[in-house]
Amino acid sequence: MTLDQQIGEPRRFRTFGDELRKRFGGRVQRISIDAGFTCPNVDGAVAQGGCNFCDNRSFSPSRRVRLAAVADQLSRGIQSVRKRYGKVAGFIAYFQPATNTYAPVDQLEELYRLALQHSPEIVGLAIGTRPDCASDPVLDLIDQLAAETYVSLEYGMQSRHDATLAWMNRAHQHGHMIDAMNRSRGRRFETCAHVILGAAGETHEQMMHTARSIGVLGVDAVKIHNLYAVRNTPLGESVLRGEVQLMERDAYIRAVVEFLRLIPEQVIVERISGDAPPDYLIGPQWCLEKSELRAAIERELVRLNAFQGDRYDPDWRDEPVAPLPTPPAIAARIGSRGRLPVLKLQGR
Repeated sequence: MTLDQQIGEPRRFRTFGDELRKRFGGRVQRISIDAGFTCPNVDGAVAQGGCNFCDNRSFSPSRRVRLAAVADQLSRGIQSVRKRYGKVAGFIAYFQPATNTYAPVDQLEELYRLALQHSPEIVGLAIGTRPDCASDPVLDLIDQLAAETYVSLEYGMQSRHDATLAWMNRAHQHGHMIDAMNRSRGRRFETCAHVILGAAGETHEQMMHTARSIGVLGVDAVKIHNLYAVRNTPLGESVLRGEVQLMERDAYIRAVVEFLRLIPEQVIVERISGDAPPDYLIGPQWCLEKSELRAAIERELVRLNAFQGDRYDPDWRDEPVAPLPTPPAIAARIGSRGRLPVLKLQGR
């Protein structure tokens, strides 16, 4: 039986919007929150400089304006979404920029509960983090919250390949993702893997290796992004100098289609492309045409009579990779107590 027959809709892949409607009975929108977190590859805990592609102003709407209190961001976000969409069944508070589990765990609980208690319209949390920043105290806290509400923990996996992660200056390895998922599976929250296609030096076959690893890891959802370059980043400078070539549109469509076919059909596909504000974006320009890009991906699936998971092999096994634990410097920060001044809760 094909995916569209199973869910009763003519869908070639399992979309996030459909899954939220099933869960909550209507449209649910995420409200991006910037709580002022940093990252361990920025502050020196594991590296400095951050990811080569990352300028948080371009990745998150909330970082394009002055950092405000979390409660203020939620109020403004709800108002903006209602103005755009009208009737909404609920909102998910999305801790998006930087690494949103990289702080003392008692402060994390205060922050997450502040968001949940902001309004009865907040129906859950989404928390973006790195796989090396998911120590047991963090997972225990998130599991406790998931007993009370919907929670999705989003891991910045980016690639299965350590050479690619090193090129990105991620300062973690795939072994950290394996360890994080080993300790996340069976808990009450959902897990989502962020993946970037088109990294310098990665072949199509290597990207499909990443796709196959999604089934082995056992994540509940995936976000697929194209690599894009923004101004004032190491990647952006490399692209402007002609040292890095960004993926062509047709190659990306082909990669996404095959990626979808190789992952399990039950995995929720939260995103199939990424973009940045035109003022920040260097390229590729085609990623700004998100609706047409999605339509082209769906047309290619139809042309091939292809569905998510129709080439998934449950017997495929990845090459052995040893799990890597949370680095001591990160574990120490999460295990400490007391408020970090970088986080802004109620006041301005």
